[in-house]
Amino acid sequence: MRDIIRQAVNVLATIALIVVNALANALPLNGLTTGEISDRFDVYFVPAGYVFSIWGLIYVGLLAFTVYQALPAQRENPRLRRIGYLYALSCVANIAWLFLWHYEVFAWTLVAMGALLLLLIAIYLRIGIGRTRVSPAETWLVRVPYSIYLGWITVATVANVTSVLDYLNWGRWGLSEEVWGVLILIVAGLIASLVSLTRGDVAYVLVILWAYAGIAVKHNNTMSIFVTAIVVATIVALTLVVGVPVTRTRVLAWQKEQPDEGIRHRW
Repeated sequence: MRDIIRQAVNVLATIALIVVNALANALPLNGLTTGEISDRFDVYFVPAGYVFSIWGLIYVGLLAFTVYQALPAQRENPRLRRIGYLYALSCVANIAWLFLWHYEVFAWTLVAMGALLLLLIAIYLRIGIGRTRVSPAETWLVRVPYSIYLGWITVATVANVTSVLDYLNWGRWGLSEEVWGVLILIVAGLIASLVSLTRGDVAYVLVILWAYAGIAVKHNNTMSIFVTAIVVATIVALTLVVGVPVTRTRVLAWQKEQPDEGIRHRW
């Protein structure tokens, strides 16, 4: 019964998330769209507008996960059980961020975004991406959606922080806006490279590359930002050359050590 309740709560959480996100821009909340508010902040880490279309892919992935986890056959799936109510809580954090952002309570958006990021990291770790094998269905309907979602929220968190700091007129420790933008691009690239090298997560890395391409497009007239975005994106992409084979070797070794593990599936 507890599994059925968990499945139902996840379904309701997804419906609420998609409805609120749709209404946020359709109404829009507080008379402002999400993009209109973002455009107020002149920061270099925010990508071109078309990049935000990735939310459509994220919603499709979350819908796929929601349907898959609600299937009777997945009721006792150990990895879905490990997620527990973390997904539902992540939806609450996402919705809270939307209301805070649209009603311009910018400082508190950092709390909501931070909570969303931490919840997605916890889910990412619990479903064993880059550590264990699962069926193709679970790969595409659970792991890939979360990789894409976490990849984008990684970008969104950095963008959120830089935007709020701009709103607060932060002095950037005396650094120029361009130098600060370059440093942020490098730090975010290091985070993405770490995930790539340790998890070999292609979907996550592709999201980062999508965002960096959008940053390069938007700021193509600022040579330092444009070049840094291209160079860092290239380095992050190259880390997959190491990350993917290392991860595959690790997963194969795990499978040999766990021949009777109940979560074995075809690759």
